Parts: sequence; C-alpha cells; structure tokens
Amino acid sequence: MTTSLAPALPACAAALFACGLAALLAAAPEARGAGDPAGRLALYIGTYTAGTASKGIYLAHLDLGTGKLTLDGVAAESVDPSFVVIHPNRRTLYAVNEIANYNGSKDGAVSAFAIDRKTGHLKLLNQQASRGGGPCHVSVDHHGKCAMVANYGTGSVASYPIHGDGSLGPAVSVDQHRGTGSDPQRQEGPHAHSINPSPDDRFAVAADLGLDRVFVYKLDPGKATLAANDPPAADIAPGSGPRHFAFHPNGRNAYVINEMLSTVTAFHWDAKAGKLESLQTLSTLPAGFKGNTSTAEVQVHPSGKFLYGSNRGHDSIAIFTIDPETGYLTPAGHQPTGGKTPRNFGIDPTGHYLLAANQDTNNITVFRIDLETGGLTPTGQSVEVPKPVCVKFVPQS
Repeated sequence: MTTSLAPALPACAAALFACGLAALLAAAPEARGAGDPAGRLALYIGTYTAGTASKGIYLAHLDLGTGKLTLDGVAAESVDPSFVVIHPNRRTLYAVNEIANYNGSKDGAVSAFAIDRKTGHLKLLNQQASRGGGPCHVSVDHHGKCAMVANYGTGSVASYPIHGDGSLGPAVSVDQHRGTGSDPQRQEGPHAHSINPSPDDRFAVAADLGLDRVFVYKLDPGKATLAANDPPAADIAPGSGPRHFAFHPNGRNAYVINEMLSTVTAFHWDAKAGKLESLQTLSTLPAGFKGNTSTAEVQVHPSGKFLYGSNRGHDSIAIFTIDPETGYLTPAGHQPTGGKTPRNFGIDPTGHYLLAANQDTNNITVFRIDLETGGLTPTGQSVEVPKPVCVKFVPQS
C-alpha cells in the first residue's frame, strides 16, 4: 500500500543561521521596539500526527524584544514530521517523516519544503525514502550541499545531495549499523538516533542508542557521501543509550546526551583526525532523584558558555556551565519545563531565549536565558501545539 505524505507541508544549530546571526546580534532586544519586524524570529515546529490532532508542521513567531510567542497555525500538512532542520540559506526546510511504510516499502521518508519568505508557509518540493525505518533526525552541512538522516527503527544513516532549488536527490550513501547493546529490551539491535556535520563539514557524527557507540564518518558534502572514518567510532558506557550530539562553537569539544542513563558525556574533538576522546560523564538529574526518566535533546549556547539537556520524566532542562579552556562541564541547576515530556528545545540565534517542546502536554514554553549564569527564567509565554517534537528558528529578513 502506498502511503501519501503529500502536503498542503541544525550540531551546530547556531551555525545553520550564521547568515542571519550577525544582523540579529547587532540589533539586540534592548535596542529594538517590540513591534519591529527585524526583532522577530519564525519558529517551525515538527510534531507527531498519528492518533493526534496535529496536521503536520506548525509556524509560530517569537518577538525578541518582548519574548512574546504567537502561534500562526499549520505551515504545511505532513505525516509525522517529527524532526526538522533549516537550510543555511533559509529558503528550504527538511523534515523526517517518522513512518515505516513509504511507498509500500519498510522505509520512512525525508521531505523537502520551500519556505515562502513572505508568509512562512511551506510548499512540498519532493520526498525521498529514508533508506531505513523510523527516521528520527535530519541535518544539513553548513554550506547546504548535503542532507543526512538517522533511522532509529532499523539503525541506519543515509546522505542525500541537495539540488539548487532545495529539493533532495536519492540517497547516495547508506550505512547499516550492526550489533547489539547491553540492554536486551532497548538495545536488541542498532538504533541510530542522530547525525550531525562537524563544524568544518569534513566529518559527520552519528549517535547510536542501540550500540552505545558514536560513529564518525568522513563527509564529502559536494558528493553527498559518507565513508567510515579511522577510528570509526567512540564507545560510550554500556547501557547509556547515546541519543543527540552537539559540537561546541570552539570546534575542539563536543557533547552527547545519553537517553537511557540520563547522562551527558563531554569529548575532546580532534578536528584533523575526526576522533572523539571522552573527558567526563555527568548525570543530567538532581542528586537523589529516583523516578522514571530519560533524556532527549542537548545543545550548546551560542556563546559557548553553557550546555543544556532535556529530561523527560523529571520534565526539566538540565543546565551546565562549560570551562572555556577544557570543555569540562559543571552542573548549574535544573529548570522545570512547564509541561510533560520535553523533547527537543530551541535556543534562539541571539542566545536570549530557550523554547521547550513538551510533547505530552501539547505546549511550547518560553524561558529567558541569563547570559552571565546560563540560568533560565519562565517568561509566562506558552502556546498550544499538538504533540510537539522539534523547534527550529528562522531569522526573518
């Protein structure tokens, strides 16, 4: 049976907005009027649609002067577009469709959408098979030549050329991970959970929850190819379940958040060799917490001073400060997310706000970031969105 995903629809997230970041920083919130359009960011929200009221990808706007968040409805209809990413030129959005029956196969799909610069609405350009079941993460290299997808269900990664109009060509490279982990329930096989380009686009890093490994690939964005690096991976403590990954802006450090043990591991990154060296592993939870919980997202603040990770169950954002010389982490507290089961969260490119997507309470909440301490303060702003999974900002021209 053919499943139609037809519409009506970064890690280095800050780097994906590099073309607009300088202008935004020059027009800091303190210097702008609340109604100035230059102080607004578009926000695209990936969701789960199966068995929910969600229609697909939603559009909202954040006013950087006031912190007000406004929901503007459905940007495009699509089936389970859980994770999204924006092309560096801000003209295209890519989404994984977290299914396992694309065109009658056992694959999921990855979709390319053109962004209407005036309305923010999305128009489907094309779709490709994800070359695995249950795709859960998509990224784009920093020059916008290549898209990469991680398939959780079958434990594979794939790479795609990006055409001049933003559409995707068929997968050029596909790598199927193999093996098992230490937990027979969660790690019975590979479960690729993310793939991110290195800051210089020479490598791509893929975290596999099922194998407790972080794979490193040689990346050729121009050819959209992935090839095993030497060494091919870094091992994480058994039963950790590495999930999402983030590079530090300094290009020397990186971090992976481990879903199953609720920990975060800091690495030294050898940019020449594409090698990860583990430095430390810390809990994302308060001392003594015994409840059922797991982690989801990890991001470095654009300043490079702070690291944030989401706890599902404890329903909080874990806050860490980062030593600028070594990359080591120091716990700096927790902030409740104002909802249940926070998945992805977004830090706006200016670094002033963090928005948390609470999947099981159908809301996105806004926090102001203390630029000295990294602390989070609720602004009282929140919008309702069915089953939000992922949020990505787009600076508006």
